[in-house]
Amino acid sequence: MKRLEVENAAVMKVAVRQEIERHSEARYDHRLHALLLACAGWPCSRIAMLFGHSARTVHYWVHRFAKDGFAGLQEREGRGRPSSMTPDIRRRIARDLRRHPRKLGYEQNLWDGILLSHHLRERYHVRMGARQCQRLFHALGFRRRKPRPAIAHANPVLQAAYKKTASPRTAQGHRPVVRG
Repeated sequence: MKRLEVENAAVMKVAVRQEIERHSEARYDHRLHALLLACAGWPCSRIAMLFGHSARTVHYWVHRFAKDGFAGLQEREGRGRPSSMTPDIRRRIARDLRRHPRKLGYEQNLWDGILLSHHLRERYHVRMGARQCQRLFHALGFRRRKPRPAIAHANPVLQAAYKKTASPRTAQGHRPVVRG
């Protein structure tokens, strides 16, 4: 029999793994297939290499099946620490972040992790570190903006001449020096 070849095998492998991760039933089936190979005597390391997981993960699946049966291979709920924010607080925070910080009584012009941490503590009695607040920005669909510092005593005309987007004639006849 002629050997089958899959076009773009590396791309297809990634696509199949993403499809498995997308659906809980597919993840369950994936674990069942790994268990079938383990029952056939395959070592966890070889199954792991084939399925794109660590040997320890496959080992966990086999032990969970031995302990809890098929239920051990199902998705588990409630993993990780429960959130200290209710969905209502999340909506209110998203609304606050769309407002200018000065309108909420803060001195800053832009939101950052430290300011959001302070805001959460003061307004909603939620304690969250600055780094976790940065993750919250991302989770709520906001992107990071950094203010551009102004250089003291800088000549704005000369600065305009060297900006990437400025045309060569912007700064009153000054042309940027281009070294080639």
